[in-house]
Amino acid sequence: MSFRREAHVPRGGPDGGDGGHGGAVVIVCDDSLRDLQGLRRKSQYRAGRGGHGEGSLRHGAHGQTLLIGVPPGTQIAAPDNEGDLAGRRWELLAAGQRATVAHGGAGGRGNKRFATATRQAPHFAERGLPGEAGWLELRLKLLADVGLVGLPNAGKSSLLARLTRAAPKVASYPFTTLSPVLGVLDGEEGQLVLADIPGLIEGASEGAGLGHDFLAHVERTRLLVHVLELAGEAGAGEEEMARDHATIDRELAAHDERLASLPRLLVLSKADLVEERRARQAVAEWQRRLGPAVPVIATSSATGAGLSQLANELLRRLPEISVRDAQPAQGPQPAAGVQPAGEAPAADAIIPAPVSAAAGAPASTGAAPHAAGPAPAEQLAEHMVFRPAAQTGFSVERLGRGSFAVRGKGIERLLARYDTDNEDAMAYVEGRLRSIGVLKALEEQGFQPGDEIEIAGVRFELDPGAAA
Repeated sequence: MSFRREAHVPRGGPDGGDGGHGGAVVIVCDDSLRDLQGLRRKSQYRAGRGGHGEGSLRHGAHGQTLLIGVPPGTQIAAPDNEGDLAGRRWELLAAGQRATVAHGGAGGRGNKRFATATRQAPHFAERGLPGEAGWLELRLKLLADVGLVGLPNAGKSSLLARLTRAAPKVASYPFTTLSPVLGVLDGEEGQLVLADIPGLIEGASEGAGLGHDFLAHVERTRLLVHVLELAGEAGAGEEEMARDHATIDRELAAHDERLASLPRLLVLSKADLVEERRARQAVAEWQRRLGPAVPVIATSSATGAGLSQLANELLRRLPEISVRDAQPAQGPQPAAGVQPAGEAPAADAIIPAPVSAAAGAPASTGAAPHAAGPAPAEQLAEHMVFRPAAQTGFSVERLGRGSFAVRGKGIERLLARYDTDNEDAMAYVEGRLRSIGVLKALEEQGFQPGDEIEIAGVRFELDPGAAA
């Protein structure tokens, strides 16, 4: 609240500026992240606060938006009883997707806004409202960058355990791994997610074993590491390795032609079980068969031989693949999603997060095959989800003789904006209550001027005759 006061300007009038809106909390899908460890150290996040309005009609600055980065595959959910955020759901799959999980509160209006022909010097202003608050649960369904494929007992789990901090079950019998195991390979410039796909057998593409379930986990990978057990002596051993290699290639192609065209590496595992000369011969022979496009590396999970070379090759090749995957995506850009009422669309927003809306709120949903750059528009199709809104009106309850309670979210927000000890402010509130229809509802319940009213726990006497 402010009035213009300067020399030679009598009755300068009100000149209080509006307060700024509070900032929003936005969760952004960041393709450079691979886990949620960065969020474990801090449990509460708060966006910037809006600035106070000042005299000379100076408006307060809007609060700064808080951006929180999460990896692709993050699911965000609020419990159904969690206050402002109850029932909201999001899932971020593609890089650049964002979800506004908590909106900032509206700023209050300065006293200049309330000046009228009959109220030329308003001695009250409007308070700002608090922003949305609540607890969210984040779960990560990792989208693997690299898939380890091969026959059962080829050494995939041992390889994953040595390259990452994952702890898959390792044993000397086939089908030790019954579900995919994920691990994160850390590099100087980023992270990669490795997936140990349970062993594939002949006929997996037709459902043999748990073929369809296992192969489905390979579909989102961008690079395949074919783990082939290094057999004993030359001759019969090489023929067996060739059959095993052909079996995996055949099952991948039969399940999805895209899998057959994915970039790959060949890892000859268990090199410590053969002579060093035999390992070098095998690498040279397979490199000749597959050509320079498919690196061949002999490794030993027991001695660590070849693991550094394999890790460096994965970290080197994957950024190149990400760039190559992103180039063909030149189709029409997805339409901007529905923005909440009163919120301008972000300039750098790519597409809204797939979301299951809160009660009464619209939502955009989508799906992306993997997180390798922007997905084509047809794979991010949107649709709207509408759910019944909560009661937006008000109700009047008689508490006793000369005492009434008015309940309703909108009425409570109205009272929260004004100082109940300010007579001018309360006169304005009474006028608003009359225009909304609250006074008529009170009179139908037997209200008399001077009776006590309770709104949001605040009790005050209401005299409609003094309403402005």
